[in-house]
Amino acid sequence: MTTPLPRHLRRLPGQNAIVTGASGAFGSATVAVLRHLGANVVGIDRKAAPGVVECDITDDAQVREAVAEAVDRLGGTLDLLIHYAGVGPAVDIGGEPDVHVHQALEVNLLGSWRVTAAAMPALLRNRGRVVLTASLLAHLQLPFAGAYTVSKRALAAYADCLRAEYGSHVGVTTVYPGYVDTPIHDSSRATGVALDGLVPAERERDTVMSVVRAAGARRAPRDVASTALGTAALHLTRHFPGTTEQIVSLQVGLLLADGAFGDAEIAQGLHERHRGTVQRPAAS
Repeated sequence: MTTPLPRHLRRLPGQNAIVTGASGAFGSATVAVLRHLGANVVGIDRKAAPGVVECDITDDAQVREAVAEAVDRLGGTLDLLIHYAGVGPAVDIGGEPDVHVHQALEVNLLGSWRVTAAAMPALLRNRGRVVLTASLLAHLQLPFAGAYTVSKRALAAYADCLRAEYGSHVGVTTVYPGYVDTPIHDSSRATGVALDGLVPAERERDTVMSVVRAAGARRAPRDVASTALGTAALHLTRHFPGTTEQIVSLQVGLLLADGAFGDAEIAQGLHERHRGTVQRPAAS
């Protein structure tokens, strides 16, 4: 006897979905879950794989061709578009925008925009749904994550505008994961400014299941965090930005006083600016 699906997942069987970043950690897991639930899924990623159309989402022509191929594989209809493709370079926000900054904007913001635009005619025909993966860092300013933060806040704004103009026919959800240990952090690790252990960690499953639940909900939720702590953080960062900045400033100062990022060339200027400005609390 087959166990019935929970109510929030019952719309997924038979749905036709495209997932970007489908060869990555979040994307591949989401594809597997959706297929297990009975959805038909085609992925889009720079890395080709079975069931994944190879595509560089920074290239207009490739995006148009890849989305058309994906929709064709799905029988010409599309119900759901899920965005995961993203990069997370480490940059000095006071420096000139370099290739890493351009890449963050091209992939995280404009890549999602391109794919959504190419898929929009099919989504409109089926009154489909778009799920965009932003980040809690969209409203949380941490050192050396500026390019990522700017691109993800812009992506959240894009989702809001998309909802305003197309929300009568297409559902739009923005998901805000916290810190999850995936290869997107390889760049910051290589630069010596990784956030490992410096911010609360979430599990890959938290993000994947938040996205799946948003995809399966009767009505598209507007904003979704991956955990209860993430929900509280999203509320704090969006509604109390000044308080958030004060908390981050204090934490960063204490971390620098403890020698965090001490071996990273990109962090030398930050260390110099903070040297002598933060006093550690006296021992009681």
